[in-house]
Amino acid sequence: MTRDTLLMYCQHSLGLGHLKRSWALAAALAADFRVVLLTGGAKPSGLKPPPSVEIVELPPLAQDVDGGLVSLDAARSVDEACAARATAIQETFRALSPAVLMIELFPFGRRKFGGELVPLLDAALRAETLVVSSVRDILVDRGADQQHHDERARAIVDRYFDAVLVHADPRVAVLEDSFRPRMPLAAPVHYTGYVIGEPHASATAADRRAILVSAGGGRYGEPLVRAAMEASTHVRSACGLRMTIVAGPLCPDATWSWLQAAAADRPDVQVERVVPDLPVRLQRAAASVSQCGYNTALEILASGVPALVVPFAEGGENEQATRARRLEQMGAVRVLGSDRLSGSVLAAEILETLRFRPAPQSIDMNGAGRTARLVSALLHDKERGSKRVARDSQSRQATLKGSPYV
Repeated sequence: MTRDTLLMYCQHSLGLGHLKRSWALAAALAADFRVVLLTGGAKPSGLKPPPSVEIVELPPLAQDVDGGLVSLDAARSVDEACAARATAIQETFRALSPAVLMIELFPFGRRKFGGELVPLLDAALRAETLVVSSVRDILVDRGADQQHHDERARAIVDRYFDAVLVHADPRVAVLEDSFRPRMPLAAPVHYTGYVIGEPHASATAADRRAILVSAGGGRYGEPLVRAAMEASTHVRSACGLRMTIVAGPLCPDATWSWLQAAAADRPDVQVERVVPDLPVRLQRAAASVSQCGYNTALEILASGVPALVVPFAEGGENEQATRARRLEQMGAVRVLGSDRLSGSVLAAEILETLRFRPAPQSIDMNGAGRTARLVSALLHDKERGSKRVARDSQSRQATLKGSPYV
């Protein structure tokens, strides 16, 4: 039996959280659909997408901390990359004729990519494709521009989207916390639960012998890994624990070279650029030190490890800080503001975190499977509705043909 095709779009720009969540969703959706993923960010070295998913790589773009677009292909300018991407997206849509189009974050974010996404949405509207938006738990606060942004996003959702899927547990975060248009969305909003990879068995107390410092994707993790390196000697002398620092697959080469050189003089520190099994490492850690992106936060919660988070906050980014505060209020993590980050402060906070016992949580983390079921149900309802409209139209035409007024 031929499966319907689902076309996904994901643009990761600063880190890897959006891509990893899309991979997890794509793997779950692949049980019922042929899944093709359009992706256009930096290719993460050492990490591989699910084997059940087809990947279409667009000319890669990223954003700097101030929100400007950067071409990651030296042979193309930003404008040339945008033009090539738009063409590739349209060609892919025409070739696949997908039954479902899932777009990650847009129009709640990624407005700089609207030039390639609105034409895609126009094509999907003409083809009567089921269109859904895939959104994380917390959106970035846009300050004075917030109301204008929310009104624009609502208008785009109402025109093009059949549903909005929010990958969160509504007991923790709801869309209205960070999205407040004057009028509610016309499209239904469904909460899927948080999206996380496969669960791992819990570690025993005897396994927890090291402090694990991780910088997410690593593109903007240099302040954290430098402070951790400075803190390592004091931590080792105070509690006897070694430290592992994971720089991240997008860590700049210069930062990685410095980290390797610094670790060469510290036998108490191990450095790694990529760790495919980070959830397993968290299970075995005495404490975790990290930023507070979506995926890392969930992996911390799933592991139950005592955790200190230092939310990324450059360029007006506040999503991680908001998530960190909520988790702190739940007793799940400890928080250190990035404005206080230094080697000495981090060392003291790590020692406090070793004494911290996170409160047990009952957060819904079944988002991948529930998303797959929701999309299948939405497609079934749309197809049933289309058939009903077609039958009604045929019935009206037959009636009109027999009418003396035609």
